[in-house]
Amino acid sequence: MTANLRKQTDFDAIIIGGGACGLMCAVQAGFLGKRTLVLEKNDKPGAKILISGGGRCNYTNLYASPQQFISANEHFCKSTLAQWTVEDTVSFFETYGIKGKEKTLGQLFPESNNAKDVVNVFTNLCADMGQKIWCGADVKHIEKDENGFTVSLEKNGRNETLCTPKIVVASGGLPIPKMGATDFGLRVARKFDLKINETAPALVPLTITGKDQPWYEQLSGNSIFCRVWNDRASFEENILFTHWGLSGPAILQISSYWKPGEDIYIDLLPNQDIAELIQLEREENGKKMLLAYLAGLYTRKFAEALSVKLPVDKNLASLTKADIENISKLIHEFKVKPAGDKGYDKAEVMRGGVSTGELSSKTLEVKKVPGLYYGGECVDVTGWLGGYNFQWAWASGFVIAQSI
Repeated sequence: MTANLRKQTDFDAIIIGGGACGLMCAVQAGFLGKRTLVLEKNDKPGAKILISGGGRCNYTNLYASPQQFISANEHFCKSTLAQWTVEDTVSFFETYGIKGKEKTLGQLFPESNNAKDVVNVFTNLCADMGQKIWCGADVKHIEKDENGFTVSLEKNGRNETLCTPKIVVASGGLPIPKMGATDFGLRVARKFDLKINETAPALVPLTITGKDQPWYEQLSGNSIFCRVWNDRASFEENILFTHWGLSGPAILQISSYWKPGEDIYIDLLPNQDIAELIQLEREENGKKMLLAYLAGLYTRKFAEALSVKLPVDKNLASLTKADIENISKLIHEFKVKPAGDKGYDKAEVMRGGVSTGELSSKTLEVKKVPGLYYGGECVDVTGWLGGYNFQWAWASGFVIAQSI
C-alpha cells in the first residue's frame, strides 16, 4: 500500500455516501454553483436505490407528510419536508425524464419500472456539472481542526487525506450489510460526542419460534389482507405467512412500532363483522359447516389451519353464542407474540440514529460541530414503507445543499 497522500481540495464540501441523500445533495449543490466530492464505498453509486422496490424504485409517496415518520422528536422532520415537498420530487424527476406511475397507497414508481433510471439522473447531472463521485473510496477517519476537516480514506490501494471546509455524512444506516452498509455514520457521531437514539431494524419481517412455529410454517406462501395493530399504530395491508413467521407490507409497517416481548394483533377480516356474516349465512344455509364457510372467506388451506382453533366440525346452525364469540375474537383479534425480527440483513431501514436534538432543523448542521451535516437514514427519522424514506432522503439532501 502506498504512502499517505495529503491533498488540499477546492471542494466546498465532501459528501460521504453516494446513496439517495448524498446524490441529491451533490446535484442540488451543483445547481447553486458549489463544488462537491461524493465518496462512495461501493463500486457504483446508488446501490440501495438500485435494489429498492425489487429493482423498480418506489421513489416517493404522494401522501407523504410528517405523520408518516417516526422519531423521538415527531416535529423535527417538518421543516425539511416543507423545504422539499413531494411535488418538488415529482417535478424534479419529470424534468429529467422520469414520469411516475402511482401504485398502491400513493406509492410512485418510474413508468419504466427501472431503478437504474433514477440513479442515472444523478450521475448524469453530476457529470454535467463537474460534481465528482469517487467509488471504491473507503473513509477511515474524520478529524476537525481550525481550518475545517481532514478525511482519511483508502482508494485503489492508496491512502489519501483530503482537506475540506464542510462534511456531509450521508452514509446510510445498518440494513443490508452485504450491500456495503456499515456503522460509519454512527461512529462519526460518537467521535464528536453526539447523542445516538437507540437503533434497531425497521420495516422488517417478524419471526415466530417454539410451539407456534409449525402452525405458521404450514401456511407459508399464503397472503391475506388484514389490519395489523398494537397500541401505537395500525395498518391495513397484506400479511404474508412464511416458514419462519410473518412478512408482507402490514407486518413490515408494524415492525417499526414493535419492540421485543410485545404482542401484535391481526384482524383477519377487517371492515366486516364475522358474527354478523355468520348470522346472515345461517339464516340462508344453517346446515353449512363452519369449515366450508371459512373456506369461502379465505383459502381452503387457511381455513383448515384455523380448524385447530375453531369448532369447524359444527354447522352454522349449531354454533352457540360462546362459539361465535370465540370465532369473532380469533378472527378480529388474532394475537401474535413475535420471537424477534429478521435483523438488518432483511430490514428495509434502520430505526433510531443520530438524535435530532443535535441538529439544526432548518439546515441539518450539527449544532456543536459547525460544518458537519447529517442527512438520510443516519438521522433519527424513519419513514413508513412505500417511498417515504426516499422522500426524507431527497429532502434532507436538498436542505443540506442550501447550507454547505
